Amino acid sequence: MLRPCLKNQFDQLAVNQGDENLITNIEEVAKDTALLHGVLMRTKETPNSPEVASYAPFTLFPTPVPTVLFHQALAVQTHFNRLVDRVSQNPGFLEETLASTIKVDNFTARLFNIYKQVQHEHHPQSIVLGLNRSDYMLDHSPDGGTSLKQIEINTIAASFGGLASRTPDVHRHILKVANLPEECNNVLDNNPAAGLARGLAKAWELYGSERAVVMFLVEDVQRNIYDHRYVENELWKRNIPVIRRQFEDVCRTGSLDESKRLFVDGREVAIVYFRNGYMPQNYTSEKSWEARLMMERSLAVKCPDISTHLSGTKKVQQELARRGVLERFFPDEPETVAQIRATFAGLYTLDMGEEGDKTVAMALANPDRYVLKPQREGGGNNIYGSEICEVLENLKNSTERTAYILMDKIQPVPVQNYLLRSGAPLRLNSCLSELGVFGAYVRKGKDMVFNECVGSTQLRGVNKSLLK
Repeated sequence: MLRPCLKNQFDQLAVNQGDENLITNIEEVAKDTALLHGVLMRTKETPNSPEVASYAPFTLFPTPVPTVLFHQALAVQTHFNRLVDRVSQNPGFLEETLASTIKVDNFTARLFNIYKQVQHEHHPQSIVLGLNRSDYMLDHSPDGGTSLKQIEINTIAASFGGLASRTPDVHRHILKVANLPEECNNVLDNNPAAGLARGLAKAWELYGSERAVVMFLVEDVQRNIYDHRYVENELWKRNIPVIRRQFEDVCRTGSLDESKRLFVDGREVAIVYFRNGYMPQNYTSEKSWEARLMMERSLAVKCPDISTHLSGTKKVQQELARRGVLERFFPDEPETVAQIRATFAGLYTLDMGEEGDKTVAMALANPDRYVLKPQREGGGNNIYGSEICEVLENLKNSTERTAYILMDKIQPVPVQNYLLRSGAPLRLNSCLSELGVFGAYVRKGKDMVFNECVGSTQLRGVNKSLLK
């Protein structure tokens, strides 16, 4: 990530395709440097084998971000941490907000059923740990202005904090090879892995058992394991033991004792860190759901707990954008409300009734101005353009439409860059970049004992329509 002063020089180099020898040389150096610095993923062919790895996808050059907007994103993160935490503590708000969604979205309904069951029991654990990532794009208005707009906030399994901790050194070296050594100073230091680990370590310390472990709950396909490993290693540096387990392991060997302490493979679990469980396909059987319920009922600190998981749904995001709602959570903090609200894009309900009907009509009239979003994490689920019309024409008179929300389509300006992907040819692409900002917080009872913005990452995709 760069300060803006590098932009003109970077653009000039990036579009200078006449110097093919320089770009080819930089490409080879970039790939080797990524491997040397550990910007790694396992391969599609052998996702669970440590014997074969390649570099994770990254851009040849770092992406400039306007200073004011970058610092705006960092400054508001601790407020978003508090907002998520306060939403998670408000059963009335969650129940009212998700009432229509859980009638038509089975996955959200299953999560909500666990939430209700845990609510009816005595809460054994007063420690709450949140590791979030708030994602933004830079929206360019017709009058030439640029503003920061939030796409979503990820409250479960927020990824790339580990790999983002390694990319600054990769880009600094690339800039030196590209004959831009002075610009290396504009690449900002960044170490989300250490910050995320600080949050985990604080919660582990409060749990109060040196023998208890932090359990990463992981998927059965683990291509992105090195992103996890950086956070794991930060914990091991603090002599905090870490284990990695899957749902089926918890099903087979998990249990609660009379105090509701969670044991897996005979080891007491202080923290369940969910790097899995955010998509319906993660729950391969009823046993997976039983394991989730057992973990939620336990004394272990959950990251996130079920109420925080639900607080990250798209429906909650849409409801928080309503006039007057943020004030319910920050009644005496008008500046906090203003800072959070400034990042919101337009968000619209599709609930049954006049307001939802107006949203449907608005989307059908101008589908290219909006994004249709289901209650899903993990990317690749949003609906655009003519497909919005297809979906809403079929659902406009059905309660099934309440499984979605509508959002204004953010209008970023594509950046010219070279995207390096294993097995793909190098070419200049029009890339759309998201800025992800990581937050970590720990609450014990009513006291927020840790609340930090711990770093950032940039998530990039190729704008294929611009390549035609």
